[in-house]
Amino acid sequence: MAEVSLPSPQQGRLQGRLGALAFSLSTSWSGISSAGLENGELVVRTTRDQLLPLMTYLRDAPHCRFEQMMDVCGVDYPSRVERFEVVYNLLSVTHNQRIRVIITTDETAPVASVAGLWPSACWWERECYDLFGVQFSGNPDMRRILTDDGFEGFPLRKDFPLTGYEEVRYDVERREVVKEPVSLVQDFRNFDFVSPWEGMMTLPGDEKAHEVRQHIKRSRG
Repeated sequence: MAEVSLPSPQQGRLQGRLGALAFSLSTSWSGISSAGLENGELVVRTTRDQLLPLMTYLRDAPHCRFEQMMDVCGVDYPSRVERFEVVYNLLSVTHNQRIRVIITTDETAPVASVAGLWPSACWWERECYDLFGVQFSGNPDMRRILTDDGFEGFPLRKDFPLTGYEEVRYDVERREVVKEPVSLVQDFRNFDFVSPWEGMMTLPGDEKAHEVRQHIKRSRG
């Protein structure tokens, strides 16, 4: 019989606090579509217009005190009207608890920046803009942060080609870095669908096994 691990009293108290906080948020904020525990973590979904008031409350309310912005990231669902989810991960050092806040947006609707509440969010929002194209209004430095200057497209969108649009290389003759369109010549590709074990050359001392394999292949053919 498999052993069932029971949560410790400390974990139980934490889950109780998070459950109470989820109930409080879902009943006191009209813009929250859902708030609850998912896999033991508190997840809140809200709207873009309620983002700043909610985040201010989560940072300053005595029973919340989420002092640290740990991460801002994006998720792309191309089939949705608002294809992007912007995910905020907050940490309360005071109460030793975490919360995840999620909003949705499309390719043009800007999201209010929370850099005024957590200065570190400036970098996270720039990364989300660089990789997904999500615009953050009020960000003091809305520039790309990971890709090159002049990069076209947003590489973490599901419709972005895996090969990209351009390749960067150093030209020895020109002594400079040049950008060129990606060119993949299909005629010179070698697609080998043979199992590496079947294509392996016979090793010394394995001649008999090789003869058996060849006999089996001929009999199947």
